[in-house]
Amino acid sequence: MASSKVKNALAKKANGNEVQESKKPKTIAQWIEAMKPEIEKALPKHISVDRIARIALSASRVNPTLAECTPISFMASLMQASQLGLEVNTPLGQAYIIPYKNKGKLEAQFQLGYKGLVDLAYRSGQFKSIYAHVVYENDEFEFEYGLEQKLIHKPAKSNRGNPIWYYAVYHLKNGGYGFEVMSVEDIKEHAKRYSQSFNSKYSPWQNNFDEMAKKTVLKRVLKYAPLSVEFMREVAQDETIKHEISQDMTEVPSENIFENVEYEVKDDVKEDEEKNNEQLEGQMNLTDIS
Repeated sequence: MASSKVKNALAKKANGNEVQESKKPKTIAQWIEAMKPEIEKALPKHISVDRIARIALSASRVNPTLAECTPISFMASLMQASQLGLEVNTPLGQAYIIPYKNKGKLEAQFQLGYKGLVDLAYRSGQFKSIYAHVVYENDEFEFEYGLEQKLIHKPAKSNRGNPIWYYAVYHLKNGGYGFEVMSVEDIKEHAKRYSQSFNSKYSPWQNNFDEMAKKTVLKRVLKYAPLSVEFMREVAQDETIKHEISQDMTEVPSENIFENVEYEVKDDVKEDEEKNNEQLEGQMNLTDIS
């Protein structure tokens, strides 16, 4: 199969089997250049290798530890995001690539963001609307489960206080609907138990808790929705590490075995990330006004 040839060729290059030690790529840009023919075969037609290179370099600039990950795991995460049509490690919050110790090696893990999950849901064509919200302590909030379900949320006009609840709602095009509510304590317990990234300083849990909390409650409510097989396969790619490249990354098995590891964020990287976030927010605000 073509996909088998692609992943085998790229795996060999990523592991250095076809590259002389003296000429072995040392930077992410060099790895992409060396793998370009194989990457092009596995990419969707509307995404270019040059764009992948820009995304990769930007991600490694914000998080230098990614450059220390095994090349194949980093490239596999990038390919996974690209095939799903999601941007990684940007203020858009669609998806992330996070470094982990996996089987004694530093490897890159692909993670869905809240906005990426919503995008995939709408693309499935099943949903009329799907969203999640934060409830603050001074908001008016009431919900009931059972035969007569009820969900009422009226945000306070000012001084909303601290977050206390998160909830997610979906409405299907066929008229079905559902909602799920989780407290802040529930969210934190869930994250500590199931997310290997929770304590990492690069984790979106540390940098964007609300978005990750909304993603968590949204994934929980989607368990009760009648979902397409394709959408379920896409969501299943969340928090995976892969060692192969394929024309369909959802078919590649995950290789996750994690160890706890701490990463230090350099001050200049933090400043660059904050500046990038401010610039993007300003652009988004201008777009909203226009």
